[in-house]
Amino acid sequence: MHRVQVRSHSSYEVITLADHPAIGDGASSAHGSTPPLHENLARATIVCTPTSVRDEELKERIQGVYTSNYRVYGARKIWRELNRQGHSVARCTVERLMRELGIQGAVRGKRVITTVPGGQAERAPDLVDRDFVAAAPNRCWVADFTHVKTWSATVYVAFVVDTFSRRIVGWSAATVKETVFVLDALEMAVWQRDRDQRPVQPGELIHHSDAGSQYTSFKLAEHLDAAGIAASIGSVGDAYDNALMESTIGLFKTELIKPQRPWKTLSQVELATAEWVDWYNHRRLHGEIGHVPPVEYEANHYMEYTKPQVKTTI
Repeated sequence: MHRVQVRSHSSYEVITLADHPAIGDGASSAHGSTPPLHENLARATIVCTPTSVRDEELKERIQGVYTSNYRVYGARKIWRELNRQGHSVARCTVERLMRELGIQGAVRGKRVITTVPGGQAERAPDLVDRDFVAAAPNRCWVADFTHVKTWSATVYVAFVVDTFSRRIVGWSAATVKETVFVLDALEMAVWQRDRDQRPVQPGELIHHSDAGSQYTSFKLAEHLDAAGIAASIGSVGDAYDNALMESTIGLFKTELIKPQRPWKTLSQVELATAEWVDWYNHRRLHGEIGHVPPVEYEANHYMEYTKPQVKTTI
């Protein structure tokens, strides 16, 4: 049995050849003479069904990737994710189908500076000098915080990011921006690495931040020194001195905070941030590290690092 899809004006009609009353020449039926099938087809436009069927299947997959990733992926990341899942598709096809679906990736807004200078007290030097490339995990962490307006109070959210993999290793949220809340983010980062059995080795790690008062405080310096972590301080409110952290906070605001406003309480922000960080680390694709999630990138690094070396003899 063969099926041909035809289009007459704006509607679609499916004709099954085996059931058609006239396959070759004209034939009679109970209602009189029926035109031959080729005359019907001559008055219709034949549609290439394999492409249209595949488009519909791809639209479902594109919508699924888009919805399951906070509705923030653009064509490039959806294309990457589809190919990771084993669906071979051209990027231009993804772009076309996204236009038909009426969806697009998130667009970042301008960052609001929340840094308060730490006074004129002597502070740590800038050991990073805008070079955010690390050879391995636990070599350089960057830290900063942002604010989220809620109905009950302004909530401050601090992050610690490993520059090697872009992984968020620690974070915390509070309604007061004192040193203790950035300390909580640092302590989570140290705990996370211990939990992963990849502990921080004294003397190997740099903790970099801007010159905000929370990061230049004596209390934070004490904690860093006790853990064998070198403190590094950039200038006040200079996005380039802490560019990687600025990028992470920009994603946090664009992908989570702005689309889900209004926020009501600290606990609501905390729960949503925990879920977003888990997605960001385990599922979000990052172009800077080869379009894979941070946790996968680190796992690949350690797998390569521990791979037995093959010795050759001459």
